[in-house]
Formats: sequence, C-alpha cells, structure tokens
Amino acid sequence: MNPIYLILIFLVSSFVGYLIIKNVPSLLHTPLMSGMNALAGICLLGAIVTVGYSYQAGGTGLLAGQIFGGIGVLLATVNVVAGFGVTHRMLRMFNPKKKSTEK
Repeated sequence: MNPIYLILIFLVSSFVGYLIIKNVPSLLHTPLMSGMNALAGICLLGAIVTVGYSYQAGGTGLLAGQIFGGIGVLLATVNVVAGFGVTHRMLRMFNPKKKSTEK
C-alpha cells in the first residue's frame, strides 16, 4: 500500500477520533477510559509484533520498524498502566466509605 494513503488514513482517523472524544459527556469518561485501556492493550500487542517481525526479518531497512515499534511498546505500556491506575482511582470513589468504630 502506498505510504501516502496510510498517512492520510492516520490523519483522518485522528481528526475523527478527536471530534468524537471532544463531544463525550463527562459522565461517560470512566466507562470510555476502560474501553480505551483495552484498545491500548491491543496497540501494545501490535507494537510487540512489529518489533518481533522487524528483528526476525533482520533486514537493514527494517531498523525503523524496530525503533518505532520500541517507542510504540513504551508509549502503549505507559498508557495502559496509567489508564488502569486512573480507572481504579475513579472506581474507588463509588465504594462505600468505611465508618470508624472509635468511641
């Protein structure tokens, strides 16, 4: 596939994604974030496959795939860990608070 088409698809999907997320009410951010964590996990798997394929092929032209795949692994890992941390923190707000038994 022509790289120009891939860049165009990336730009259009980024713009459409921005418009969709911008219009989401704040009440839906917690469930939406849980879904985004799942998507970030899929991106993480894709980045790991990219790095593995680039390493296995061993070609000199695939060094860029290794570099970008490694950066993708790092960024997706940070996204998944931080997303689950924020989701856990938000869900703790809905737990009933323990009453103190001090007399």
